[in-house]
Amino acid sequence: MQPKQIRKYFPVFMLPTLVVFTVIFLIPFIAGVYLSFTSFTTVTDSVFVGIENYITAFGDEYFRKAFLFTAAFAVISVVSINLIAFALALLLTGKLKGTNFFRTVFFLPNLIGGIVLGYIWQLIINGVLLNYGYSITSDARFGFIGLIVLMNWQMIGYMMIIYIAGIQNVPTSLLEAAKVDGASYFTTLRKIIIPSVMPSITICLFLTITNSFKLFDQNLALTAGAPAKETQMLALDIYNTFYGRVGYEGVGQAKAVIFFIVVAVVALLQLYFTRKKEYEA
Repeated sequence: MQPKQIRKYFPVFMLPTLVVFTVIFLIPFIAGVYLSFTSFTTVTDSVFVGIENYITAFGDEYFRKAFLFTAAFAVISVVSINLIAFALALLLTGKLKGTNFFRTVFFLPNLIGGIVLGYIWQLIINGVLLNYGYSITSDARFGFIGLIVLMNWQMIGYMMIIYIAGIQNVPTSLLEAAKVDGASYFTTLRKIIIPSVMPSITICLFLTITNSFKLFDQNLALTAGAPAKETQMLALDIYNTFYGRVGYEGVGQAKAVIFFIVVAVVALLQLYFTRKKEYEA
């Protein structure tokens, strides 16, 4: 198709996508931002209250605790998932027998729904802890570790597949040249493999960061925020504020806007810095 034809028919192909994006995302997003500045129970009875909802949100002790808990969880999850997934990708792109079988096994947990995963791991963890007189909700540390383990178990296989694709695209000529020059495995890894898979690292970091911050289903099923909301993450705190406290719908909406801004800023900063590494590589 010629460039003139592309320009001619571009609006025809673009219009349905633009309409769906506007109706499904843009209009609800704008309405949600507006409602965060109002007091409401339904969208038809909203009363403008300015930044009162945001002041209440920032003054909410549970919201601050949820933010710190989520941030700590995200840091540990992102580091552990990517390190283990990358190590497995290196192992499964080597000369190990049965690589296709292992790739399938590691990827399977990603196909299980979050609620189901939460209940599965709740049974497993409680089955161990009950032998010592504890449960996953006895101490916030158990819930935190449980969420880390669950997140790793679910996401490692998915990230591993992305890293495998990146490693397999590393030019063999570079690897052979490094081998001829007598470079050690770790030198080859640091100087050739890692710089070559930076696009995969960018994608994996973005996915793990956003998924770690947005975690909801697993948090609800595994601990539901217990004990005393100490394992409550941001998404669950927003849900409980909006649906669990009468008259706090506006505050819940304000928390959702803050949540969106935090995740967007963190994700964009990560993309900026890792993309710079791609260009440098």
